[in-house]
Amino acid sequence: MGHSNRRTSALPALAVVLAVPFSALQPAVAADGLASEREQLAALARQLDLIDRLAEHAANTAPQERARYHFDYVRLHADLQRVRAGLQDYLVPQRAQPRDPVPLAGDYVRRDRSDDEEPSP
Repeated sequence: MGHSNRRTSALPALAVVLAVPFSALQPAVAADGLASEREQLAALARQLDLIDRLAEHAANTAPQERARYHFDYVRLHADLQRVRAGLQDYLVPQRAQPRDPVPLAGDYVRRDRSDDEEPSP
């Protein structure tokens, strides 16, 4: 009953780490034009790299105990890669307007498969 799960207690910290870089960006000022937008997007790409490294560190240090729910770091990494690729396609376009119709996964909570089974008496 008094058991605390380190993995779930680390999730709010990870959420804050993910939110801070995005909230720090300011909209491009019209006078700065495209150069300012490119600088901000390049900064965002660097921040995504940092977030990815922090998430990797969190995944490596998360306790390996069996829990009913755990954070899906693999899915988060894949989504970060997709966002990073979208930024890169915009910053260095290979065609007129990059489009990527595949949505992000977005759901990072996974249920342990063993919970589907009834507990033995």
